[in-house]
Amino acid sequence: MTDIQEKHPNEKRFEDFFMEDKYVAIKNHLYNYQLRRRAINGRIGDAPEDMILEVGSGLSPIVTGRDRIVYSELSFRALQTLKRLNSGQGHYVVADGTKLPFKDNAVDRIVCSEVLEHVEQDDVALAEIGRVLNDDGTAYVTVPCRQFYFASDDRFVAHFRRYEVEDMRSKMNSGGLNLYHIQKVLGPLEKVTMWSIVTCFSIITAIFGRKEADSNPKKSSAFMTIMAPFIKWGNFCYTYLARFDAAVWPQKLSTVLLFEAKKTDKAN
Repeated sequence: MTDIQEKHPNEKRFEDFFMEDKYVAIKNHLYNYQLRRRAINGRIGDAPEDMILEVGSGLSPIVTGRDRIVYSELSFRALQTLKRLNSGQGHYVVADGTKLPFKDNAVDRIVCSEVLEHVEQDDVALAEIGRVLNDDGTAYVTVPCRQFYFASDDRFVAHFRRYEVEDMRSKMNSGGLNLYHIQKVLGPLEKVTMWSIVTCFSIITAIFGRKEADSNPKKSSAFMTIMAPFIKWGNFCYTYLARFDAAVWPQKLSTVLLFEAKKTDKAN
């Protein structure tokens, strides 16, 4: 992600867990990741000539299969893994989302998915996105929404906040961006699912202890190898259920939204 890894080094447990290839492969099948990819890539379309910057790409970037793309991430280790898995396609830059090392108006499109909620100075990060985006460019941002959903699972993964639509609109405007499109990505089912998973994980860790699990890497690896097909197929099926859930509930109950914005003087 971004500067959250320095501020909360013990909270990014999922990233440590998914650093190995087999775990990354499983992570890339998770229903919530697949639906975010589907939503953003559906809006970006083809446009192979556009230069894309993905802020806080982590190990599972939203946009793949392009040469004209820059993956920026604070974790050097994550970028190493991503570059190897991508066979070096694209460009890789270690960068803090609040201090992007790019010139003004440098890129055509910017993707920032599930990052801002981990950044204490999210307004600064949005201002950097506005600065780096060119005058005809577009920014695609997804974040967890609705403060009333904030619970133990958010704290577990080190979320500073959830967003309200008007709050995001205001912060984008302050950063030189004009919000012009909002799209539902995930609904209440996602919140129930993540809360349940995190609660179960916390209980199991409390009972068996994390140190014991860490001391048996071969056993954990063998277990994940056995479970991988079930996890992948389970998420494949769950993706359709989650899509239906997001579609039927009103936007005010969405748990993840896609915000699309342009430079303030270019948006209509």
